[in-house]
Amino acid sequence: MEVFVFPTTTTIITFVLTVLLAVIPWHLFNNFWLKPKRFEKLLKAQGLQGEPYKLPFFVDNSKQNYMLRLQHEDRSKSIGLSKEAAPSIFSPFHQTLHKYGNNSFLWEGTIPRVIITDPDQIKDVFNKIEDFPKQKLRPIALYLSVGIVHHEGEKWATHRKIVNPAFHIEKLKGMLPAFSHSCNEMISKWNGLLSSDGTCEVDVWPFLQNLTCDVISRTAFGSSYAEGTKLFQLLKKQGVLLMKELQTNTPLWPLPTTNERMMKEIERDIRDLLEGIIRKREKELRNGETTNDDLLGILLQSNHAENQGHRNSKSIGMTTQEVIDECKLFYLAGQETTSSLLVWTVVLLGRYPEWQERARQEVLQVFGNQNPNFEGLSQLKIVTMILYEVLRLYPPIIGLVRALRKDLKLGKLLLPGGTQVSLPVHLIHQDQDLWGDDAKKFNPERFSEGIAKATKGQVSYIPFGWGPRICLGQNFALLEAKIAISLLLQNFSFELSPNYVHVPITVLTLQPKNGASIILHKL
Repeated sequence: MEVFVFPTTTTIITFVLTVLLAVIPWHLFNNFWLKPKRFEKLLKAQGLQGEPYKLPFFVDNSKQNYMLRLQHEDRSKSIGLSKEAAPSIFSPFHQTLHKYGNNSFLWEGTIPRVIITDPDQIKDVFNKIEDFPKQKLRPIALYLSVGIVHHEGEKWATHRKIVNPAFHIEKLKGMLPAFSHSCNEMISKWNGLLSSDGTCEVDVWPFLQNLTCDVISRTAFGSSYAEGTKLFQLLKKQGVLLMKELQTNTPLWPLPTTNERMMKEIERDIRDLLEGIIRKREKELRNGETTNDDLLGILLQSNHAENQGHRNSKSIGMTTQEVIDECKLFYLAGQETTSSLLVWTVVLLGRYPEWQERARQEVLQVFGNQNPNFEGLSQLKIVTMILYEVLRLYPPIIGLVRALRKDLKLGKLLLPGGTQVSLPVHLIHQDQDLWGDDAKKFNPERFSEGIAKATKGQVSYIPFGWGPRICLGQNFALLEAKIAISLLLQNFSFELSPNYVHVPITVLTLQPKNGASIILHKL
């Protein structure tokens, strides 16, 4: 009779180590060399061009450092309003397109990003949201990439349904007094800065940031306005730390950095602050008190209705943490994008006084010296044309990335799963093949008959995205911008200061690195 001998612990450990020593090198070799080279071969076989793949560990750091130095130098001096901004704000994509043309790709570590500029392909990417989900982000980036912008599939659909009522046009109408109140407070501060001759020079950028913070604090949190302002300061700190982390540290670094630890502490403060506001509102809701006069109240009411409608099913609305994430999104999307739109509008109207005067005459004709009202805002054709053109030249989000989970056909391209597609919004908006010879020039007249006419029915204008996932807050942003610009034009004429230095950079959104110095003249 044979006796079965159980392997000793030493034998098991030896076997496991042998397997690991065989598998790990193969896994690394496949992921860091074979797979990327296979991607490269497939893409080049279809006529796409790009830099040859190199191991991330052996990239020419001297060349990379030289490019970073050039980029830093570009960002430290004015590029001039008449010059193209893309090289300084979008250099990797700009350099790739300049060298290889529209049918090109570049590398993000071991992953190829295929640059998409063809309107039909852009349309497919935006429409087929299940085939082209958002890229997976580094864990640290999830601090600020929250809510429905981050979710996919059924969870995204549920959250979109719950959040959507907060941005219905009837709800936005009720928020117009808050918009006007915040704008008039800013204008009052500017009046206080005027000299005896009715003029002053002011950097409008921090004022516009505070304006949009004030607006979102009032419209999102209403009676909890003070807490909303505190939340903005915390999110701003978190955003600065995130940008530092993404620019200075490698994704492969395994240990928490100082920036990450600080962001985690701020996140706890944000969660505690928002939980307090939400618990108070939920208590009011249970007691039958009215809580739906601001974005948070509407969101909680909608979430409550979703839970009631699915009481006997597994489908539920949002958890408290998910409501917190949506509140953060109100700020990040509502404050950042609108302040970016406003500052570039002021800069360009200061640069082009003829368009400033045309817009002023329209505002005075529609509103006189009264606060803007909803009916009048819909009549502002010239102001709307200007805002559309500003969003074309200076979109708040300059690029979007989507990932492929499986092999997919996109137009004539067959893209392997694991690759990414990049939509360089800023460059698409200034493509001469799509917009004509004056694509890089400020010409609001192109929108005189609307967006569809300006784009010839193509998907080439995407400041708020496009398709099923188009930004829910675009009407909110445009209404706020129309009110702010109308009130500004009623009170002042303005011009760019000789001290203005034009350096667009991306810090979450497209912003003026050196502020926006404007000379105001009281009307």
